[in-house]
Amino acid sequence: MKTYSVAPNVDATAWFIKLEDVAPEEVYDSKDEAIADAKKMAEENSPSKVEILDKNHTILEEINY
Repeated sequence: MKTYSVAPNVDATAWFIKLEDVAPEEVYDSKDEAIADAKKMAEENSPSKVEILDKNHTILEEINY
């Protein structure tokens, strides 16, 4: 199962999507845009999941596909 993580940069001015905790795949200006794209990527590569993280990298939400 692939894991797509959505997390902010240090000062939360940008949001990243990472696949399997490697280098960021994409960078977004808004959290909502990053989450929408991560969900789309996860759906296209099922089985997978999306983890939405806060600035401390604590999981706020996890969605399975």
